[in-house]
Amino acid sequence: MEVKYTTQFLSKLEDIFSESDYMLRYEKGNFQSGYCLLRETHVAIVNKYYPLEGKVNSLIEILKQIELNTDKMTDKNKKMYLDIHKS
Repeated sequence: MEVKYTTQFLSKLEDIFSESDYMLRYEKGNFQSGYCLLRETHVAIVNKYYPLEGKVNSLIEILKQIELNTDKMTDKNKKMYLDIHKS
C-alpha cells in the first residue's frame, strides 16, 4: 500500500477509527513513540504537536498492532484497513 502524507490520507485513516471500537484522540504528552495505545479502554492517543507525516505514520503503526471488527466498516475503509494490516 502506498502511503501518502496528505491531510486527505490522514482523514481516511481517522475514518477507520471512527468506524471502529477505538477512540482516537490528539493530546499533548511525552510519548516516546509519538502515540500511546490503551488497549483495555480502546483509546489511541497521538501527539497533537506531531507534523502531518508523524501523525500518519503513528496511525499506520497503531492499525498494524490492533485487531478491529470490520463488520461495521464501509467497503472502502475495510479494504484500506486490511491493506495496512497485511503490510
